[in-house]
Amino acid sequence: MREILGQYKYRGNERLSPLLGLMLDEAYTILQAERGPTPRDGGSKQRDHLNPAIKSKRNRLWQADLLVPVPVSASRLAERGFNQAERLADVLSRRRGVPQLPLLVRTHHTGKQSFKTRAERLADMKHAFAVNPDSAVGSQFANWLEASGRQMQPPPLQIIIIDDIYTTGSTIRACAETITLFAASFGYTAEIYSLTWARS
Repeated sequence: MREILGQYKYRGNERLSPLLGLMLDEAYTILQAERGPTPRDGGSKQRDHLNPAIKSKRNRLWQADLLVPVPVSASRLAERGFNQAERLADVLSRRRGVPQLPLLVRTHHTGKQSFKTRAERLADMKHAFAVNPDSAVGSQFANWLEASGRQMQPPPLQIIIIDDIYTTGSTIRACAETITLFAASFGYTAEIYSLTWARS
């Protein structure tokens, strides 16, 4: 697994995205089973509206509302040529009919976390993420909420953070805090989950 991740993440082998994305899709199936069936009202109405394929199947399994890939810094993006978490989210989004949005940006470059201690990673991740300042992303999120037809007291948004590897959880926690605050600014609560291809 280390070799595959190294080829994908550090050597820029983007062709591995479909394969790794399919493996992540298996993890999504496990998450669905753990969450169990959901009622046909509330959040499921919103998902039916956004995804006609789900409506036609009347799938009562739990379904995420939104996928949010962990962002990479500008320097890391230039180095790799792509955001590995975003590519994984692309595959999952297509397979499950769940939209993805780049809600987050990195506020600063944190360096390779694999070479750092747990304490260093935790310190690095403080304020490492912010809401994407691109107004188009904010508009997409607002339009998505409006199109969902959620009630005055809607159920929590079901949001999955996507990343390639889970080490200490500091990255996921920092992203989750930012997303939670962002959802609250629109008057919504959010239940945050994470799916990663590997765990260190």
